[in-house]
Amino acid sequence: MSAAKPQGTMLGHPKGLFLLFTTELWERFSYYAMRAILVLYLVDAVQSQGGHGLGWTQADALNLYGTFTGLVYLTPLIGGWLADTFLGQRKAIMIGGALMAAGQFILGTPHAWVQGMETEVFYIGLGVLILGNGLFKPNISTMVGDLYEEGDHRRDGAFTIFYMGINVGAFLSGIIVGSVVAYFDGNFQAGFICAGIGMILSLIIQFLFAQKLLGDIGRVPAAQLEKQRAAEKGEVRKEPLTKVERDRIKVIMVMGLFTIIFWAGFEQAGGLMNLFTNDFTDRMIGSWEVPTTWFQSLNAMFIVIFAPVVASIWVRLGDREPNSPVKFALGLVLLATGFLFMIGAVLEMGGDANAKSSMWWLVGAYFFHTMGELCLSPIGLSMVTKLAPLRIASLMMGAWFLFVAAANKIGGIIGSFIGHGGAKEEQLANAMSIFAGIAITAALSGVILYFMADKLVDWMHGAEDSHHTEEEALEEEIAITAEHEAIKR
Repeated sequence: MSAAKPQGTMLGHPKGLFLLFTTELWERFSYYAMRAILVLYLVDAVQSQGGHGLGWTQADALNLYGTFTGLVYLTPLIGGWLADTFLGQRKAIMIGGALMAAGQFILGTPHAWVQGMETEVFYIGLGVLILGNGLFKPNISTMVGDLYEEGDHRRDGAFTIFYMGINVGAFLSGIIVGSVVAYFDGNFQAGFICAGIGMILSLIIQFLFAQKLLGDIGRVPAAQLEKQRAAEKGEVRKEPLTKVERDRIKVIMVMGLFTIIFWAGFEQAGGLMNLFTNDFTDRMIGSWEVPTTWFQSLNAMFIVIFAPVVASIWVRLGDREPNSPVKFALGLVLLATGFLFMIGAVLEMGGDANAKSSMWWLVGAYFFHTMGELCLSPIGLSMVTKLAPLRIASLMMGAWFLFVAAANKIGGIIGSFIGHGGAKEEQLANAMSIFAGIAITAALSGVILYFMADKLVDWMHGAEDSHHTEEEALEEEIAITAEHEAIKR
C-alpha cells in the first residue's frame, strides 16, 4: 500500500468500502438494466411497423444474447491483465466506466437519427459496452480486498457489504428500467439511456471521492508491486507440478464441465425465460400489468434474502455438511426443479399459444434457480482458491471463468432452438422441448456428479479438511458467496 492511506471509517470499515459499494451498485444497475431489455429490444417490431426495436427473430436475438454474455465473462481476463500490467485498477475502472456509459448511450441513439444504420449502430454500442465491462468488472472487487491488511478479520464482512450493493443495483435495475420503458410507451432505447445515466452516476461518485477515501489503492499496476516484492525476496524458482497438484487441477477441470451445464441453463433467465415472460405469461394484477423486466429482479432479491440462510445451513450441518461435488450436484438438481416449473407453465396453457400461464410459475422457477446458484456458484469459487497451486492461481481462476463464458454462449445457442419466427404454437412447443431438455440434462448431470463425488474428494487430497469454529465457518461461507457475486455480477 502506498503512502496515501484511505481516510476514515464507517460502521467499523474503511469509508472507501462504501465508495466502492455505491460505485458498483450503480454500475450493476446499468448493466442489468441493459441486460433486462436487450432481447426484448431485438425482437420488438421495427419502427415502420409501429415498434421500437430491430425486428429480429427470437432465435437470432437469443444467439446474440449468448455471444454478448459470453464475452462479458471473457473480456475481464484481458481487462484484468491490462490493469495489472499497465493501467492500475483505478484508471481501468474510469476508462471502462466511460466506455460502458458511451456504449449505453450509443444503444439508446434514436433510430430516426441513424436511419438505415440502426443495426450497425447497435453493434458499435454493444462492442463498446463489452470492452468497457472488460476493464471495469475484474478490478473493482479486487480493490475491496486491498482496503484491508492481510489477516484483517473485517475482510469477510466487507465482501458481504459489497455484495449487498451489487444485488441492490441488480434488483433496482429491472424495476426502474421496466417502469421507464413503460412510461415512454415501450421505447426500449429510453431504457438504454436510463442505464447510461446509472453508469454516469457511478463514474461521478468514483471521480469525486476516490482519492480521498481510497488513498493510493489501485493507482499502481500490480505487476510493478509484484516486481518490487520479488526483488526484496529474491527470484522464486519455478517447480513442476506435483502429483497432488495435478490431481487437484483435474478436479477443477471436471467440475468446470458441470458448471457449464448449470450456467447454460441458468442464463436462460435473461434470454428464453425473458421472452416467455413477455409473450406467454399473465402479468396482470387487477388492471395493472407487471413489466416483463421486473421478473429479472427476482434472482437478486432471493440472493439477498437467502444467501445468509444457506450459509448458515451448511454450518449447522457440522460434520454432515456435504462436500463440494455433492453441493454442486444439489445445485444442478435445483436448477432442474426450476425448469419443472417452466414446464408446468407451458402445460397450464394446454397447447394454446393465445392462453397465458400464471406468473407464479416464473417466481417458483427463479426461486429454485437461485437456490441452485447458492449451492454451486460460491462453492466453485471457493474450490478453485483451495485447489489451484498458488503459483498458477490466477491462471486457474481465469480458466474457471472461461467455463462460464462458454456456458453463456452455449445457453444462447440452446435458447435459439425456439426457432426463427414461425407460429406462436410452434414457438411454445419448442420452448417446452428446451425446458424439458435442460431439466433432464441438469438432473442427470447432478446424479452423475453425486456418484463421482467420492473420487473427486480423493483427488482433492485433503483440501476440504476444516478445523474452523462454527462462527468462523459461517463468516467464511457468507464471504465466499459475496466474493463470487462480486466477480459473477
